Amino acid sequence: MEKIKMTTPLVEMDGDEMTRILWKMIKENLLEPFIDLKTEYYDLGLKYRNETDDQVTVDSANATKKYGVAVKCATITPNAARVTEYNLKEMWKSPNGTIRAMLDGTVFRTPIVVKGIEPCVRNWKKPITIARHAYGDVYKNMEMVIPGPGKVELVYTAEDGTETRELVHHYTSAGVAQGMHNLDNSIESFARSCFNYALDTKQDLWFATKDTISKKYDHTFKDIFQDIFDEEYGEKFKAAGIEYFYTLIDDAVARVMKAEGGFIWACKNYDGDVMSDMVSSAFGSLAMMTSVLVSPEGYYEYEAAHGTVQRHYYKHLKGEETSTNSVATIFAWTGALRKRGELDGNQKLMEFADRLERATVDTIESGKMTKDLALITTIPNPTVLNSEEFIKVIAERL
Repeated sequence: MEKIKMTTPLVEMDGDEMTRILWKMIKENLLEPFIDLKTEYYDLGLKYRNETDDQVTVDSANATKKYGVAVKCATITPNAARVTEYNLKEMWKSPNGTIRAMLDGTVFRTPIVVKGIEPCVRNWKKPITIARHAYGDVYKNMEMVIPGPGKVELVYTAEDGTETRELVHHYTSAGVAQGMHNLDNSIESFARSCFNYALDTKQDLWFATKDTISKKYDHTFKDIFQDIFDEEYGEKFKAAGIEYFYTLIDDAVARVMKAEGGFIWACKNYDGDVMSDMVSSAFGSLAMMTSVLVSPEGYYEYEAAHGTVQRHYYKHLKGEETSTNSVATIFAWTGALRKRGELDGNQKLMEFADRLERATVDTIESGKMTKDLALITTIPNPTVLNSEEFIKVIAERL
């Protein structure tokens, strides 16, 4: 069979632990036999990030700007235990946070719905897409351990040297402090990405923050969204028969639990991180969710929404069998290949991406699946496959 040709490379960002193992299997079994795969490869594994002082992460984001489409494996964001485990020079920041900040995009995460994997929330009939702001907040924070009594202040020094100060807290004992920031132009990009995505997919858009408590920080998000909607999108939404509304994050959570789905829920960076995990898990599995970072300039970075599956990786290192769900990682590749085909006018590549997704879903709906899905499926007597068997069964169907 003649392999499908690619005219422009994808940016390929390899990752860590069990997802790195799956990454290699997916390429060898599902992609390379069918596609003359062209990628510009970057190793974002923690060991190489440490060796390059995290320069490889910056290089991969710049390559995404050059080529327009990237596909990323899950990566470790190190904590203190990882610093010891990998003998790191320092506690490197989240590569996702670095890439998102450089591309200034919005992350859209949507559950992959298959028959036989029913949502935990019984009234959810359609997927709920989480639109996650991809810049700032806790992911670009500065933190300080406060050793004893004293005061912490926020200080803004204008270009002319004048200062504005706000007392954060007068400490009478030890504690901690954290400073966060965001940018109006990033929030504006976030808002436009959400409004455009809602129009493209003909779905209602919800946006939620905690502006009653955060009367300046969160309220700025609320105001920017409303101003842009009123000035640029109100009539377009009306013509499309969809609506935009703002509500408090706690109210949104309550509404989501009683809704049928089929809408976009826009969240600030941290809220979107947490809520996308909640939504994906409630729809079936953390490994059953697509994730794409879309920038206003038209850069796309596809990834799995879950982590590196550390527990399975340690089992793998001991030579024990694993049954790790690779669906989200497969869909990261199909999303990137489809977008690459779309941008290059490569119909065969787009069709291949569609077929691979269909083969993956059909495999599960035929009763062949990994252990995480077998534990929750309504399909009688499912066949539980190990990590490699699952990918190979998809390859046979493909």
